[in-house]
Amino acid sequence: MDLKKYTLEDLLLAAMKSEVESNMIYLKIAKTVKNGLLKDKLEFLAKEEEKHRLFVEQIYKKKFPGKKLVLPKKTPVPLPQLIISDEDPLGTVLKNSMHAEQAAHDFYKSLSKQFTEDAMIRNTLSYFADMELQHYKILEIEKESMDRFEEADVYWPMVHAGP
Repeated sequence: MDLKKYTLEDLLLAAMKSEVESNMIYLKIAKTVKNGLLKDKLEFLAKEEEKHRLFVEQIYKKKFPGKKLVLPKKTPVPLPQLIISDEDPLGTVLKNSMHAEQAAHDFYKSLSKQFTEDAMIRNTLSYFADMELQHYKILEIEKESMDRFEEADVYWPMVHAGP
């Protein structure tokens, strides 16, 4: 992903906007599923996205001190917007989420290269890129598992019961 034509401010705002939207989507999906394990994973992903947003916000404040942070309604940076409707089957939602996580990986990998003078930021953003791939794998495993069952949102009442 070539990000050279965008300003650093636009890139950071796009990253934060994407993380906010992903967080909200994962929490929305988590509220609708009955499978406790899937719900836990979606809530975990939402928390991860919030952590990413907070770190990017710190970078923004460091690079643009005194500037008021306002997330744009629309960003010039081409990140896929994750939009779901209540009618979308869970499998479609997971597939779209996987696409967004892959794009986030590519974005963070490219964004990290913008920080040639700051190894800590560069390395953290590269780590975020790796984490986005882990998010992709979590979603992929859930999607594949779901595809093995006739009903996508299977609920097992005793799944969390232990010895």
